[in-house]
Amino acid sequence: LVEEDEEVAEVTDRAYWEKRGSGATVALVDDLLGILREFDPTLELKYNKFYIGLARNGQSDNYILFRAKKQFVRMELRLERNQELEDKIEEAGLDLMELGHGGRLRIKLRRNDITENRELVSELMRAAYDGSKG
Repeated sequence: LVEEDEEVAEVTDRAYWEKRGSGATVALVDDLLGILREFDPTLELKYNKFYIGLARNGQSDNYILFRAKKQFVRMELRLERNQELEDKIEEAGLDLMELGHGGRLRIKLRRNDITENRELVSELMRAAYDGSKG
């Protein structure tokens, strides 16, 4: 089932994203998955034409999407607007973009963003995870 705010998923593979983005940015998505697995070890990546999503037991669970670009990863979180959280993101120096399709919070991440702000990135992903369960 495709939620109303998601594009229809055309399945691809890792090689597709390494060409569309880069090996380094797809490796960054792997690192982000590692953070997610700290609170849900059953998650895996699901490669689609327009985004890299998440799956649990083969079923899509796209409360977070990733789009690997050449120089960065755009992480899109399904989160309610929250000025305090947005201020925290900007204070940390992370690149907060305009809200995306379906009202998703979009953040550009580079390797040093994750290294320097791992706790905040984890907190954001945890908030999206918790929000998807309730």
